[in-house]
Amino acid sequence: MTCLTNPFPHPLRGLLLVTLLLLSTGLANLILCLLLFAKLLLPSFLVHTLCSFIAGTLVYRFIQHIFTAINSAEITFSGDTPLPHESAIVISNHVAWSDFYLVQAAADKANMGGHTIYFAKAGLKWVPFLGGLWGMGMPTVTREWTRDKRELERVFRGVKEEGWKTWLVSFSEGSRFTPEKYLQSRLWCRQNSKPQPEYLLYPRTRGFIATVQHLRKAPHVKAVYDLTLAYQCGEEFQKAPTMWETIAVPKLSLTREQGGMGYRFHVHVRRFPIEELPGDAAGLAKWLEQRWVEKGRWLEARRLRWASVDVLRKTDGIFGGMGRVVDEDSRT
Repeated sequence: MTCLTNPFPHPLRGLLLVTLLLLSTGLANLILCLLLFAKLLLPSFLVHTLCSFIAGTLVYRFIQHIFTAINSAEITFSGDTPLPHESAIVISNHVAWSDFYLVQAAADKANMGGHTIYFAKAGLKWVPFLGGLWGMGMPTVTREWTRDKRELERVFRGVKEEGWKTWLVSFSEGSRFTPEKYLQSRLWCRQNSKPQPEYLLYPRTRGFIATVQHLRKAPHVKAVYDLTLAYQCGEEFQKAPTMWETIAVPKLSLTREQGGMGYRFHVHVRRFPIEELPGDAAGLAKWLEQRWVEKGRWLEARRLRWASVDVLRKTDGIFGGMGRVVDEDSRT
């Protein structure tokens, strides 16, 4: 069964929720911009803490509520349990806009939902409703290393010298997965004798190396969390909802029989103590490469698991539902 989609389903419902989201984000942006001026009078750590609280309450938590509570998206988890209130570097594969919800759900498990800082494209800080997030330490990157290095050092300084609590999130592939980019990644890997991970793009290592080498000096940054994000809709593995669907469409995770879209959302979490990572740049690059190879293997195992569960459920239905088939994972 394929995943049935509509470019703009539920238009009135979607417009209402988008309006509420823009109002909430706009209010947060205004407060965050005002707090930037407060840096002239208040300690930087206090201002950053206030910014994190505002962003977490008016932006992250509200948009997460739309996705999970209003639109019935169920996010499941496997692997390690994030430690409460632990500052960390977070790496993840990048599939779609909806990755944000899955990463935030993992951060919420560590009570760090208001402290997530994402590497973002530089142009976003000039977007209305979003620019204030830059003031809370959101690093904006251009892929021009000389400029990006200065920007990263600005963020690292706040974490190292001011002790900012953080989940610093990087989508290490540098771009969302698409079939075209996958072919480009395969060609590059073949030309450079690198392993090509399944369902993924080969990770960019330079930003990761700089992040680890700087933040391992911060005593409160204890770990690297490796998140693997998996999706399915119908029989389409790694099929994620569009941005509009995450906001406008109800019953995202309910089955077709229940009138829903039938989406699966899953996060596999691995925690690595930062002191166990290699000390040199070459070692860190190899370490990240190995994580991506393992991600590809895990994603294929997850695809096969979901396929087998679906077969069992269909068989169970044919024989009158004599047994209850459950795909056991922890849930939000």
